[in-house]
Formats: sequence, structure tokens, C-alpha cells
Amino acid sequence: MLLERIYDEDLAQASYFIGCQAKGEAVVVDARRDVAEYLDLAQRHGMRIVAVTETHIHADYLSGTRELAATTGADVYVSGEGGQDWQYGFEANRLYHGDTITIGNITIEARHTPGHTPEHLAMLVTDGAFSDAPGYALTGDFVFAGDLGRPDLLDEAAGGVDTRFEGARQLFASLRDEFLTLGDHVQVFPAHGAGSACGKALGALPSTTVGYERLNAWWAPYLRDGDEQGFIDELLDGQPDAHAYFARMKRENKDGPALLGPLSPLGRMANDDLARRLEADEVIFVDTRDQHAVHAGTVARSLNVPGIAKAASYGAWVYDPETENRPLILLAEDQAYAEEMRDHLVRVGIDTVAGFTPELDGLPLTKPAVVSPADLDSVDAAMLLDVRNKTEHADGHIPGSTQLSGGRVLWNLDQLPDDGTIVTYCQSGVRNAVAASALRRAGYDVVELDGSYAGWTAWTRSRPVAVPA
Repeated sequence: MLLERIYDEDLAQASYFIGCQAKGEAVVVDARRDVAEYLDLAQRHGMRIVAVTETHIHADYLSGTRELAATTGADVYVSGEGGQDWQYGFEANRLYHGDTITIGNITIEARHTPGHTPEHLAMLVTDGAFSDAPGYALTGDFVFAGDLGRPDLLDEAAGGVDTRFEGARQLFASLRDEFLTLGDHVQVFPAHGAGSACGKALGALPSTTVGYERLNAWWAPYLRDGDEQGFIDELLDGQPDAHAYFARMKRENKDGPALLGPLSPLGRMANDDLARRLEADEVIFVDTRDQHAVHAGTVARSLNVPGIAKAASYGAWVYDPETENRPLILLAEDQAYAEEMRDHLVRVGIDTVAGFTPELDGLPLTKPAVVSPADLDSVDAAMLLDVRNKTEHADGHIPGSTQLSGGRVLWNLDQLPDDGTIVTYCQSGVRNAVAASALRRAGYDVVELDGSYAGWTAWTRSRPVAVPA
């Protein structure tokens, strides 16, 4: 048996390629939407992808299940659990508790593990050539290394009302009745790692074991003691903000993401033509540099998505395909860089990248307004906006600031003042520049705090203390 983990550092998301080497067939679990890596894996191992499945309706990225099936002709399997409200809206084979997918000696058994979502499945993998019992568990957003999938996303991202409490109770039962009934030796492969917003304290380890989590996870004592209420209280306390784009991911993944098909090569746009189209507001420019370079000069009304590494994450903060369809032109050193960035953006349903330019010459430039911590009090601000997570804000913030995380700003403009200057900050300035670019494009007068909270904290500590006479 072959089991390979394909990990996206941008979204802290893992998918899995499970292959039978004897039969030359493979199953992919929780695929992302840019599918080339799975096709390359299959070719490298001399395998054919015959089935594609997923653990649940994802909220943090756009599923590649349909895309990969359309490309390879593989059969599609999705959860049929969760009740009428959580049925997928596209044609696929339905998996129920105990159903199996078999390739050669390998059996993948679906186990209904609700809590993170009502329809959630864990996948137990048995390599029949070595054992007649499961040796591996693909736990999706159920059990992570050191943590659990949050049960409040339906409230945060799908319009639910207080569904978190029932979800937490379901997680407790899923742990008790499913996860903890497995042998300690079973290897656990979750769908996310550190940095994901699908939990509050995910570990960075790529895998764990049932036995390790049974002994060491924060939730283990509650299960041992049968303390459901204590478990619920700790689980729900301190969950991070859910990005607003999660709601769109839920809807699109449930209905079935649009198929991309083969993507055309991205061409370089001449800057004189680009300047004309920017003046006519026909395209949107994406500055892919860091905040220091952007502050030295950038295209007016451009969006800041600082580099490939977090392009999907930040791109989904500043561009909403449900309200915006103008093409995106990327600042990119070459075609390869631009196309890699496009791959990241399509993972969150941003499909409108139309070209690139490697330089700013001839484009309408501006310098974003910035204020130093020493001069902050001199700004007549209508709002001091903290775009960090609510947990960061609770741990310490600039007095008088209002918290609204960067991933929610564009969807909550009604919480901002209609007139006046907004001073924004994050921890170091990266998220601040991203969110500020979206607000400027939306027409707000924004001044970024130079150095953000870290800079302000350092400045306050360095100020001389007045000694009374």
C-alpha cells in the first residue's frame, strides 16, 4: 500500500493519495482544486486514480473532488450522512456509516463522526495484505494532532444559530464511540495542521496515533472522566475568528464547485495597455510585494496579496467573487510565478486571474498613508481598527481600538464609520497592509500604523518615564 500526504502550507490543508501498488489503482481524499500534483503522483507511481472522496463539506478551501474526477474519470464518493440539510447538491455515490471503497487489498471504511459538521466522515484504512483491521485513520476535521475540529463554524460561516453546542456534544460522542474504540497503534492523518482556522491549537505534526492522543490530548481527561460539560466549555472557549469567505466555501462545496478544466497560459500585459484599463476600472491590480515595498509606492486602488506563500489565504480576504468579477492582473516576476499564484487563488474560488506584469513603470502610483506610533495621537481618527483575531486583541491592544479581523473586514463594512480616517494595525504589519488595501479600494480613507502593534508596544516601552519633581 502507498499512502502519501499532499500538504498545502498556504491553507494548512492536507489531502491524501492512497494507492494499491499491486493493482495500480489509487484513491484521493480531500483533494484541492488545482489537481496537477495528484496527476503527477499517479504517473510517477504508475497508477490510475479510480476514486475521489472527501471527509466533509469543507469551509476553508474549495474542494477539488469534482475537478479531479472530471480530469481522470474517477468515481466520486461523498457523505450521505447528516440529514437533509447537509446533502451534497451534485451527483456522486453516497457513503454512509460502514460503507467501503475497495481497491486491490485496500479497504477504506467510512465512519460517521459528526461534530465539526453534521455529515462528517472519518476514513479507516485497512491494508489487507498485512492485516484484517484498520491501521490508519484519515480523520478530516474531526481529530487533529493535539486538537479537535471546531464545532462552531456552522454558526460562524453557515448562518447557524447556537449549533455549536450540539456540535460539541456530537464531538464528545464521536470521540467516545468511534475514535477511542480504535487500537492505540492506529496512525492518524488529519486534514489540517498548525495555522488552520478549523481549530484553535492544532499541532504542526503531520500525523499522530490514537494512543498518543488518548494519553496526551487536552480533551483526553474529559473523556476518561465522562465530563461532557467540561469538555464543551473548554472546546468552545477561545476559538479564533472564522474568515468570512468560509461561508462562500461552504455553499460552493455543498452545491459543487465550478469545473476549471485545463487553464490557459497567463500572458504578460503591456503596461501602457494595463494603465489604460486601470484608468477605465476594467481590471484590478494585485501587488504581490511585502508591506515595506508597497508603502514605498504601489498602484492606486490595488490589492495587496504579499507573495505566493499565503496567496489563497489573503486573496480571499480582499476579493469576493460573489460581488466582484473584474479580472486580476498580478505583479509577478515571470509567467511561472504568476501561474503558481493563480493555482493558490483558485483553491479559494478566485478564478479571474487574467495576466501579469513584472514591473510598475508607466502605471499610476501612489504611496499609502502611514503613521508612526509616536504620531498616532496626532491623527484625528474616526476609528482605530485592530485587524488581528479577537484572541490576540484580548491578550493586549492599543487603548480605544475596535477589533475586526482582516478576514472579516470586507464583509462587515457596516461596522465601520461612514466618514473620517480609519487607522489600522495588526501584529507586525503584514495583515494590516492586506486589509488596508481592501478598505482603500472600497473607498475608505485609511492610514496604516507603521510597525503595527509590535511597533507601538516597542515605542511605548522606550518612552522616558516622567519623574515627579
